[in-house]
Amino acid sequence: MRRSGRVVREVLDYLRELAVPGASTMDLERAAEKKIKELGAKPAFKGYYDYPCVLCTSINDEIVHGIPSEKRVLKDGDVVSIDCGVVLDGYYGDAAITVPVGAAVKPEVRKLLEVTEASLYKGIEQARIGNSVGDVGAAVQELVEANGFSVVREFVGHGIGTKLHEEPQVPNFGSRGHGPRLREGMVLAIEPMVNFGKPGTRVLDDKWTAVTVDGSCSAHFEHCVAVTKDGPMILTQ
Repeated sequence: MRRSGRVVREVLDYLRELAVPGASTMDLERAAEKKIKELGAKPAFKGYYDYPCVLCTSINDEIVHGIPSEKRVLKDGDVVSIDCGVVLDGYYGDAAITVPVGAAVKPEVRKLLEVTEASLYKGIEQARIGNSVGDVGAAVQELVEANGFSVVREFVGHGIGTKLHEEPQVPNFGSRGHGPRLREGMVLAIEPMVNFGKPGTRVLDDKWTAVTVDGSCSAHFEHCVAVTKDGPMILTQ
């Protein structure tokens, strides 16, 4: 899983540099598909429940599952969440970043990205033997809400291994000590999805793209994390 995780990270690092004003989300998609193939892996998302692409690219008020398109062209001041999954030798890797596009991103939106990424690491710190899924979610929620942002409820992280989505579900909210206990050898995809405004979501007519109900900006960061006797081990870095 460390190998599949490294592929995902390499693809995301490559795409980060390509997410510039004037690029379409389909440009990112084509670059990702080529890079995944070069690295000897296969895309995990394409064909999953008939999803058409290898990436999810979600701009501004889009939270997750935005479908790459020639028509979606990045503008200076946008933010774009790029979510990528691969499978290598039967094991999955899955990670996401949200990238500011150009120099015109508002300071408060940059703060949303910083807090969302920081909340991911707060969640990762709790991925320890004997802790609960609720400890992970509570750590994310506490940091997000302390900064005046809101946690998406309808979409959650998940176990991952020989399937893209496995048990347990890993919400980005919760109560400490509640939920399934974490055991050595588990791998969790921890993925805070955080809205600038209210937490409400709705899914567009394409049946995939989830957006904020109030039109506010959203951010999404994700790592795969193994629960080990030496503490959390991030597999997607």
